[in-house]
Formats: sequence, C-alpha cells, structure tokens
Amino acid sequence: MTAALETIRARAGAEPVRLGLILGSGLGHLAGAVGGVAIPYGDLPGFPHAGVSGHNPNLVIGRLEGVRVAVFGAREHYYENGNPAAMRPALETLKALGAEGLIATNAAGSLRPDIAPGDLMLLGDHINFSGLNPLIGERTDARFVPMTEAHDPGYRAALRSAAAVEGIALPEGVYAWYSGPSFETPAEIRAIRTLGGDAVGMSTVPEVILARFLGLRVAAISTITNMAAGMSDEKISHEHTKAMAPLGAAKLERILRGFLHGLR
Repeated sequence: MTAALETIRARAGAEPVRLGLILGSGLGHLAGAVGGVAIPYGDLPGFPHAGVSGHNPNLVIGRLEGVRVAVFGAREHYYENGNPAAMRPALETLKALGAEGLIATNAAGSLRPDIAPGDLMLLGDHINFSGLNPLIGERTDARFVPMTEAHDPGYRAALRSAAAVEGIALPEGVYAWYSGPSFETPAEIRAIRTLGGDAVGMSTVPEVILARFLGLRVAAISTITNMAAGMSDEKISHEHTKAMAPLGAAKLERILRGFLHGLR
C-alpha cells in the first residue's frame, strides 16, 4: 500500500480525497468526466489487474461536482482469481488518502417484476449467498465487523434525495452476491428470492465488507441489465450485460453528480 500511496501522491498531489467511487459496467465514461489524473492499476503495487471486458483499470484522482474523488475504473471480481480480498489493498489506499466513504456501483439481474432492465436499485442490504468473506485470515479482532447498517443510512437518504430531484425512480432492495463466473440457475434464483433477494450480481459485497472493516461509510447502486434466470425468456450473457448497462448508466451518473453536489 505504501508504494501505491506514494505513486498516487506524486502524480495527483497530497490533497485528501473525500470519497471513493467504484464504477460498474457501463459507467467507465464517468472517470473521463473527472478533472484530474488517471493512473493505470499496473503502476500501483498491490492494485488488482482486473481482466473483465467492459472495465477500464485506471484509478482517477480529481474533482467531480467540486468534490475530490478517487474513481476506480474497475474492480477485481472473486471469480477472476478466487480471492475475495482482491480489492483490499486498493481500499486500504483509499482510506489512507483520507476518504470518509465509498460508493460502489454494479450491474445486476433483477428478481422483481417491478424492477426492469434499465432501472436502478439502491442497496438497502445484502445477502452473501456465496458464503465467502474477504476478512478470512485477518488475525485481529477487527475482523468481527458488525453489518447491521453496512449500507450507510445517511448516504442512502442522500442518494434517494438526489434521485428525487432528478425525477429518477430509485427503489431500494436486497442484493445477493453470487460468486460467478457462470450465471445462476433458475433454481438458484428461486432460492435467492425465497431468502429475500431482489437483485443478484457477482461483485460489491466483498467491497462493502472491506469498506466497513476499514471504517468507511458505504452505499451501493445496481444498474439492472437483465431479469435473472427463469424470470423471463431473454438470453443472459456478458455481452448482453455490456449492451444493457448504458441504459441505466446515464440515470446513475445524474444521481451520483447530485449526491456529490450535496457533499460540497
């Protein structure tokens, strides 16, 4: 982490960062809207070398809506290398840069007929359906992280307000983390629905756990790219996800900008 921190400060300056943003599928263009410096993950020791098409592995440090942010253009998913803690060095660096919180975004499949492709869903809670945890192996008692309000109530309220100002529907739901990379079966989707899940995806939960471990406030929003397996006749694929993600991305960008404007 020290080497990455030194590199970031040398290129982007020592001014503290207020907030981190993890961009999911379809939101890569938002990094280009940040007035600042783009640093390839490959130049930052310990940072993940994300290998998923549709993501841009750069860290961008600069201002968006007047707020100094650190924008992660990609994340490493558990299914890439089998490491649920892959994002820990990056988030530790975010904390060391002075950030108070993290906003994560992702692409997800809907389990609710009233939340359709192109819609957004604010995460009110999550289910760790995979059973994996990025804190396994942590030796200190800090590993026993309370998750009762893992998704920060204040951030969620501010995001809902920003959505309301923009006239964008932002229903709140429960996100279930499925490890991937294969998509879920219809039987697994029925199980997740029975457990109370409203959307399913292959990311975000490890980052939420790590962020809370590090003392960061956190909130997350899903862009719905498809109905989950068995919920419709559409063919689910990664190409479909990439094609559908931009439908919600424009709305999500407006919400994020409004949220950041409110932090100034």
